[in-house]
Amino acid sequence: MSGTSPLAACLRSLRAVVFDTDGVVIDSARLHAAAWQGAFDACLSTVGGQRPFDPVTDYLRHVDGRSRLDGAAGFLASRGLDLPLGDPDDAPGTATVWAVAARKEELFTASVRAHGVAAWPGTVRLLHALGRERMPCAAVSASRHATELMTAAGVIGLFRSVVDGNEARRLGLPGKPDSALFLEAARRLGVPVRDAAVLEDALAGVEAGRRGGFGLVVGVDRTAGGSNTAGLRRHGADVVVTDPGELLALGRG
Repeated sequence: MSGTSPLAACLRSLRAVVFDTDGVVIDSARLHAAAWQGAFDACLSTVGGQRPFDPVTDYLRHVDGRSRLDGAAGFLASRGLDLPLGDPDDAPGTATVWAVAARKEELFTASVRAHGVAAWPGTVRLLHALGRERMPCAAVSASRHATELMTAAGVIGLFRSVVDGNEARRLGLPGKPDSALFLEAARRLGVPVRDAAVLEDALAGVEAGRRGGFGLVVGVDRTAGGSNTAGLRRHGADVVVTDPGELLALGRG
């Protein structure tokens, strides 16, 4: 690493960085939340007496950072809805957990096709700076769309490795808050976890980074007014920023 590194002091002693994708690299968390809202509200309306899904608090608490099936099951259980699990090939709907997850997938895919998705500029600046410092980076996501979305956003080439939902399924890796996805990313980068950082916006993801023994866990809180900062710290974040680009600004001076 160069003697005039633009990186924050907390990054300078490390050798690699592992990025969560949705909400950290790609501006897609709001699309995921809206898709979950459509899928869950249709389900809640069939039983009555339920308040709608909140795309901020319910999303952060129950589904952010988790696999589609785990997210669907977790939120439905939180509302006391005991749907049968169903099968992976269930049609989108409200009768089973898999059907609700499939409806979310359908809504998310339609939204991406209609509106597209972009990378967060601050994260892109940090990735370029890390590249200049010869610090390898990996991306991790529970979503099967992560590689496709990062390719479309023009940032896939900034990562040495990607461990997405497709890879997790192929390798049989459990989802967050288990640390398996992050550990696999560090293994592919060839760096001990104590010498690597994790950047995450999900509570489950921050917890996964802490459980994995990573040298630095950075929470990313893009919520209005920093409403998720305390939760990120409770789940194990060493540092919380509103945008990864701040890890460059902190390194100046």
